[in-house]
Amino acid sequence: MSKPIFSPSITDVNLTSASSEAMPQASDDNAPPLVLQYWNIALRWKYVIAGILIVALAVGVLATFIATPQYSSEVQVEITRDQKNPTHAEGIESAQSSQEAEFYQTQYTLLESRSLAERVARQLNLGGNKEFYDAHSLDFAPSDDVRARVQAASKILLANIEISPIARSRLVNIRYTSASPELSAKIANAWADNFIQASMDRRFGATQDARAFLERRLLEYTKKLEDAERRAALFAANSGIVVLSSSTDADGNSGIQKTLVSNDLENMSNELAKATADRIAKQAAATEARALASQNQTVGLLRQRRAEANAEYSELLAHYEPGYPAAQALKQKVAALDAAIASEEGRSVRSVRGEYDEAVKREANIRANVEKLKDDIELQNRDSIQYNIYRRDADATRQLYDSLLQRTKEIGVASVAANNIAVVDRADVATSPTSPSLITNLMIALIIGLALALLAVMALEQIDEGLREPADVRRLLELPLLGAIPDQLNDEPLDLLLDPKSNISEAYLSVRTNLAFTTDHGVPRSVVVTSTSPGEGKSTTSFSLALVLARTGKRTLLIDADMRSPSVHGFAGIENEKGLSNLLAGEDNWQAMVQRADLGVERLEFLTAGPNPPSAAELLSSDRMSLLIRDLLEQYDHVVVDAPPLLGLADVPLLSRAVEGSVFVVAAGQVAVRALRGSLSRLHQAHARIFGVVLTKLAPQNSLSGYGYGYGYGYRYGGEPAEQTNS
Repeated sequence: MSKPIFSPSITDVNLTSASSEAMPQASDDNAPPLVLQYWNIALRWKYVIAGILIVALAVGVLATFIATPQYSSEVQVEITRDQKNPTHAEGIESAQSSQEAEFYQTQYTLLESRSLAERVARQLNLGGNKEFYDAHSLDFAPSDDVRARVQAASKILLANIEISPIARSRLVNIRYTSASPELSAKIANAWADNFIQASMDRRFGATQDARAFLERRLLEYTKKLEDAERRAALFAANSGIVVLSSSTDADGNSGIQKTLVSNDLENMSNELAKATADRIAKQAAATEARALASQNQTVGLLRQRRAEANAEYSELLAHYEPGYPAAQALKQKVAALDAAIASEEGRSVRSVRGEYDEAVKREANIRANVEKLKDDIELQNRDSIQYNIYRRDADATRQLYDSLLQRTKEIGVASVAANNIAVVDRADVATSPTSPSLITNLMIALIIGLALALLAVMALEQIDEGLREPADVRRLLELPLLGAIPDQLNDEPLDLLLDPKSNISEAYLSVRTNLAFTTDHGVPRSVVVTSTSPGEGKSTTSFSLALVLARTGKRTLLIDADMRSPSVHGFAGIENEKGLSNLLAGEDNWQAMVQRADLGVERLEFLTAGPNPPSAAELLSSDRMSLLIRDLLEQYDHVVVDAPPLLGLADVPLLSRAVEGSVFVVAAGQVAVRALRGSLSRLHQAHARIFGVVLTKLAPQNSLSGYGYGYGYGYRYGGEPAEQTNS
């Protein structure tokens, strides 16, 4: 060819993706909602999930039919917080202790205790009962060790007993399940009875221990009380303290109120007061006795006669001498009258004086006794201090003794108080099995199946590293997304591609629009379309992109550069006798090899791959491909090159030197990300410009992320069947 060859410069080849940043990108902000992503994952693995669920449900149905029927019997008991106490005697525990929040939880735990199970096993002799083991589908192997048999039976009981408290009530249901309805009812009733008996035994045991302790303390305080009272009595005897009466204060301490000495002192003081009063009265009587004596009639007559005699004596002395016999006689008469008067007065006063003297003497004697008793009471008061110490010790010991004695009596009465647990409804023999339940087993199987399916899907998602949705392109490959092509297996792709209004045409029109933002002159004039591996839709993308460009009025040539597995002639329905391999091998008349197809698109022409060469890489390593592209661009607006896959081949790096850049096609969920990155690394090593990624075969549910149209398409053509199958 005589025309000048156009060879893109290094600057053109190494254009950065700065211009491509302006076009619409798939970012995490545009990613579908998390729920929708999970839904898409479920749809991707729907057959795996369905298979696991079917197997799980089948196992549930099979388990239902082969399982042994189980019968449950239920007994209902009432547990009250306040213990019934008809004797009104206080027990060991305070009334507040039964009001604690953990009371009922403690009772529920006791209902499931090992000791209670062993009580039931011993009462019903379940350790040596073959029917009991048969009811639980266990082998009966009796042991000579009774303890071992009871423990083995208790473990079986605990595994099949169910304690179900009724919310917001004091009622508890005790349910036992086994293959024997009679045995289930018998064990359930025995469980309730033994629980009540165990509760009573614990209470009685607690009171017994307390009573034994109190009795031991009573013996100690009995001896202490005897010793204390003996010390007080001995000290009182040695000190001469004779207590006639005592008093007790509010604290129960006794004190001396009256002793013999204080009583004698009190009596003697009273006698002294009486004696003093009598002496005073006698003294007054003696004083009055003299005045009374002068008023005596006899004394008055004697005094009158003396006065007369004394008057006569005085008259005689006026005439006679004192020695005159008549005067002497009168004088003697006066003296005799004086003596008579004195005798008469003395007789009256002497009796009163004697009584007075006797009263004075008696008062003195009593006063002396009082003084002596005062000395005795002072000594006794000093001794009473020590005596009161002994008495207080005895009183304190007596109070402790009385308290212990009263508590012992109360505990003895409280141990026979009524129980706070009562059976409301006893268990009856079940008439129908409670398990297995088909619905319950199916629900359990469904839950297990869903869990297994979830684990399986998580594992498969970890293993499957392919791109699943448009947002993964930017996140995993760090390349712009040119377009997302939905998948559809029910329609013919060629018919959809030839219909400008079809969803495929619109999807590839979106790719063409995004390509227009990758360069400063719009859609690249020459572009190579490749992929990592066969079957990803690169040939379909090449054909569709060329078709869309031709529809926009641009003269477009589609070159099939996949000389190992050509497919473009199959799309266009043309011959592949001569083509690119001939031109690269040395022929120059490319115009003779360009063909048209009856597709209804005037400006679209094709250059097929031609015969398969022995080494396509050797043909592409020369400059003839670059010269050919340059020559073709003088006649065509756009040249689209359908390149072979990158994996294991050197063709694409060689082809990328002849074009402006590459379009990388990725089939959703088909190739691992590490393989995609390896392919892109080969392009970067060849300094190829990558315009972006076209994500094909996108599942309809994933197309809802904003890149698809809500419905998909499917296609299959003879030239490239492998690329159109879903992997």
